[in-house]
Amino acid sequence: MGVSCAQSMSVPFRKVVVADDHMLVAQGIERLLMDCFESIVLVSSGEELLDSLRRESPDVVVSDISMPGISGIDVMRQARSEGCLTPFVFLTMHDESSMAAEAIRAGARGYILKSAAGDELVRAINGVMDGQTYVTPTLAANAIVASGRCQYVLTDKQLRILEYVARGLRSKQIAYELGVSVRTIESHKYAIMQELGVHGTLELVRKAELEGLIRH
Repeated sequence: MGVSCAQSMSVPFRKVVVADDHMLVAQGIERLLMDCFESIVLVSSGEELLDSLRRESPDVVVSDISMPGISGIDVMRQARSEGCLTPFVFLTMHDESSMAAEAIRAGARGYILKSAAGDELVRAINGVMDGQTYVTPTLAANAIVASGRCQYVLTDKQLRILEYVARGLRSKQIAYELGVSVRTIESHKYAIMQELGVHGTLELVRKAELEGLIRH
């Protein structure tokens, strides 16, 4: 027997925004949450979601991660930077614990796989609205481990070099900024790659961002 909102509260929540570029999926979520909210707004892209949040803050957002234009996680980051504190629950096909960890670190309050049962979403929303954080149980343990993984040993100079690399500066430019030789920069960059277990600049920047080593 499924879990309904009515079983766990006496009054429906006010408003939810559902963001998914597959309309059939969005409509399925809408049917699932009809008893939970007085108002359900459907949007199909990151830009539409951001516009909706700028107009009026809902009680909660249920969003896919991969959408046309801005990703769900980037929408959440942008909304946070603009002062929007609406809780985000991600409903996604991405079953990597690293992605779940990134979403939770970025501020998500829920992370649920689309392959999970519908009542799991209802349970998650009820928990989130009660101040809890919910991660699909099959991912939770790995996500917790991944989120606490930032145990890399980098010097202050290496962290500065990493930030310059993330900005797109070449070794010669970084060497000029720091007043050292190009060979010194290349040596540090190689050591950073070894520490993070990557083999190229793009992979290095992505891994550093995921691990929270780059300040934005």
